[in-house]
Order: sequence, then C-alpha cells, then structure tokens
Amino acid sequence: MTIWRPDPSTLARPVYASLADQIARAIADGVLADGTQLPVQRRLADELGIAVQTVGRAYEELARRGLAAGETGRGTFVRSLKREPEPPYLPERLNELIDLSILKPICEPIHLERMKAALARLSQDVPASAVLSFRPNVVFPRHRAVAADWLRGCGLDVSPLNVTVTNGATPAQTIALMSTAPPGSAVGTEAIGHHTLMPLAGYLGLKLVGIAIDEEGMIPEALDRACVEHDLRSVFVQPTVINPCATLMSEDRRAALVAVARRRDLALIENDPLGPIVERRPPPLARLAPERTLYVTSFSKIVMPGLRIGYLAVPDRFVAAAANRHLVTMWMATPLMAEIASSWVADGTAMELVRWQRRAIHTRHGIVADALAGIAYRAHPESLHVWVPLPEAHGESAFVSQARAQGVAIAPGQSFRIGEAPLAPSVRISLGSTDAAQLRTGLAQVAHLIHAAPEPAMLAI
Repeated sequence: MTIWRPDPSTLARPVYASLADQIARAIADGVLADGTQLPVQRRLADELGIAVQTVGRAYEELARRGLAAGETGRGTFVRSLKREPEPPYLPERLNELIDLSILKPICEPIHLERMKAALARLSQDVPASAVLSFRPNVVFPRHRAVAADWLRGCGLDVSPLNVTVTNGATPAQTIALMSTAPPGSAVGTEAIGHHTLMPLAGYLGLKLVGIAIDEEGMIPEALDRACVEHDLRSVFVQPTVINPCATLMSEDRRAALVAVARRRDLALIENDPLGPIVERRPPPLARLAPERTLYVTSFSKIVMPGLRIGYLAVPDRFVAAAANRHLVTMWMATPLMAEIASSWVADGTAMELVRWQRRAIHTRHGIVADALAGIAYRAHPESLHVWVPLPEAHGESAFVSQARAQGVAIAPGQSFRIGEAPLAPSVRISLGSTDAAQLRTGLAQVAHLIHAAPEPAMLAI
C-alpha cells in the first residue's frame, strides 16, 4: 500500500503552515484516516529537506486545529473527530507545580478577611428581596444604580436602566454576542484574542473572524477589509491591557476603530474586566461611541476571584434584547453576590482592593523585570500577565512541555490565536496565580529555558 506523503514542491512560506495545510487537506479528503500515525518528525524533515523544527511546528498547528495529537512514547496521530478545545490553563492545580498558566488577581489574607466580614454583615441584614424574589426588576434596581456609579469610574456616563448585573464577565459577553449577532453571522475580534471566545462563538453558531493586530491592538484598516470579506455584524475587542499581548490602545486608534464601526454599522463589544485598575488610559470605546458599544466589566480580576459579579452597559437599542437574553440564559445574577458587590462599591471597599491590587501588580512587574532581564517581552505596568515571544529555534508546544517538566505551567500562545494567520511561538505568563517567591522561581526557570538550546521532548519507551 502506498503511504501518503506531502509534496515538497508545493510548500510555500511559512513552510510549517503550508505543510500543516497539506496534511489537513489529506485528512479532510479521507486520505489520512482518524488514528493514522503521522511520520516521525526527523524522518519527514529529511524526506522534505526542511528543518525538524519546521515539522514540529506543523504538527503543533495540526494539534491546535484539533486534527492531530501526540501520545507519549508512541508519536503523533490523526485526530479528525471534533473535540472540545483545550484551555490554556491547568484545569486543576497540581502539587509541587508552579502554576503561571491561569489569569487571576494577586490574593493575600486581606481578601479573605474582607469577604468573611461581608458575609457576617449580610447574615445580619440580608434584604428580603435577595432571597425571596423571583423577579429581577424587584431585586436589582438599587444594584443598577450602584453599578452606574462604578461605571463612571470606568469612564462611562450611563443610566441605570441601561445596565444589566450579571454573574461575571463571561455571562455578560454571552449576552452581548447573542444581542448583536444572530446565529450564522460573523463576528470580528483580535487575531490574538480571548481564548473562551472561540468555543463560545461556536456554541452560539457564530463565525469568528480574526482581525490583524499590531503593537496597539486591532488595526482599523484590517477591520474595514474584514467587513467587506465577511459581512461582520459586531466586533469583540479588548483595547485595555487585558488582551493576551497586554497592549493599551491609544485614543487615536480607538477613534479610528469607532469610525469604521460607524461607517459599516457595526456593534462594538468592549471587554474591560480590569476597569479602573488601569490608571492612565484613554476613554473607553463606550464613551466614544455610546450608541453602538456594549461594555463589559467585572470584579473577579481586580477585587477578588470569588466576587463573580459583572456589569453589562448597553445602548438604548439593545436594552430589550440584552434583558431577554439574560432572562433565558441565566434569569438573573446571584442576589447575595450582587449585595456584596454593591455594598463594597458604596462603602469604598471595592476601590480599596483595586488600589491594593494595583500596588501588588507593580511589585510583581519588578520581579518580572529582574527575572526576564535581557529577554524581550510585552507587558503593561498594570497587566496581570506578560506575553513572551520565544526565540525562533524554540517550538511552542515543546517549550511549554519542557517548562512543565521543570515544574512550571505556562499558557501556550496558540490558545489565543483566532483564525488561520501564522503566529510566532509565544507564551503567556500570569503574575497573580501564585505567591511572589514562586513567581520568581518560575520566571527564573522560564528564562533558563529561553537562553538554553532547545531540546526535543524525550519519549518514554
């Protein structure tokens, strides 16, 4: 039987992507059946006359597309059956592993103390509506008014009637997508974007289109072209530091994006879970284009993880749609959590913890500067993470595996890639997911791996 092999004469730059495309077509055409073992990387590299690292990147790309999977000690196999995407972070913390993969705020005893005190107060003075009412309009008018006050600190001037209180940012994002893009339509977002947006769009029947980015974020001209090519209905954008590359979009760039959105009649979904923690930032898109921007913010990244409350501010034309979609998906936010969030906004606890978090983040960035000295990385003084492009010789999957073998978990850059555009090997490193000593140790290990010559992952035989 003839064994299928890629055609070296048709390989184009970037070669790894071209090779991955050839193998993907063979899988789609049924030439490579599910479970077929792909050639050993070095053997295929010799046959094609290319570097073994190029074959490794091609196999990584196939794994990212859900078309292949490596098995320790056996090799790489076709996996053409539809599979759920892997999260970039560890689903659970493992003993003796420094987990820098999951994005979370820095937490110390002050956070547990504040929550214990809030629960004690709530136990003595819980509003009857918070535990006895089924009607959101009975429970939440006061919370919406408090939310409008908080949103003013984020740069918005919005009526309480235009605010929906949600169980965090993810439900707010879901409502915003459902309100602006019907099933079957296309939504644009950054080419390196929100990792949960990819499966969410799929579950909602939406086509997600990656828009090219630069050092400021989404490129307006690329968005304009995508509107023509894909008939976009809305755009999901993260202009303020929370995006994987930790970039802060300038006011001029924001204005240019708004101009495209107005010309093409796009709805804008602005994801801003860091809210007021970023001190010197341009006005939000929702202030520049209040008639078309749905604004999302929350407390779990800036106050504490367990405060699962978010705010969705929407223009008048989306108020009814957002309310209905919230009702049918979640009915309403958890009233007891909303009570805590509202009381903390009103008495200043929320801003106290935001200021605490900002100082703690600045300290963590000092640790990063020392540990990654001489290594090019992207960050912002108030970001909860750094983005580290890897040297060309390093394969992303192998690097992440090597770091894991050395006791450090980091997030692979491919987890944040939207669309098919090539992405240079990179990793995201979170700064708040462990204590300062472990962060310093984990970063030192990452720096060592970057400076060292890449080693292939050893297979257990």
